[in-house]
Amino acid sequence: GALLEAGLARVLFYPTLLYTVFRGKVPGRAHREWYHRNHRIDPTVLLGALPLRSMTRRLVQDENVRGVITMNEEYETRFLCNSSKEWRNIGVEQLRLSTVDMTGGPNLAGFPTLANLQKGVQFALKYQEQGQSVYVHCKAGRSRSATMVAAYLIQVYNWSPE
Repeated sequence: GALLEAGLARVLFYPTLLYTVFRGKVPGRAHREWYHRNHRIDPTVLLGALPLRSMTRRLVQDENVRGVITMNEEYETRFLCNSSKEWRNIGVEQLRLSTVDMTGGPNLAGFPTLANLQKGVQFALKYQEQGQSVYVHCKAGRSRSATMVAAYLIQVYNWSPE
């Protein structure tokens, strides 16, 4: 069950990360930006893929990011991204809401828990009040983090889940 899904997520992490990187490099219809200004959801929230260390300056200086919501498990960010301490050293608070990267299944692996969605929304609202930005991410910026952003939009703009 859940243990098998978590193991499968670990095995598939690097091949699917390479696919995400590849899509960011190829021209044409297959191209997908890793992160782009157009991924700004509103004045507070940006949605994207793993914030690689090379993106840090751009996120902090150009986008006023002071909070990062990480939907990844620890092993997914260990080598390529800032640690919580590294984020803190540059004035950015990280909230890790670990979610297994798989979809479906009886335990709904791949989807944040309701409690984590509520924590993430409250975290984003704190930065909204300060006029600062939050970068919400998972590996590819398409499932776990998009679910978090949807919860934020439902709360802030009174949108329907439908």
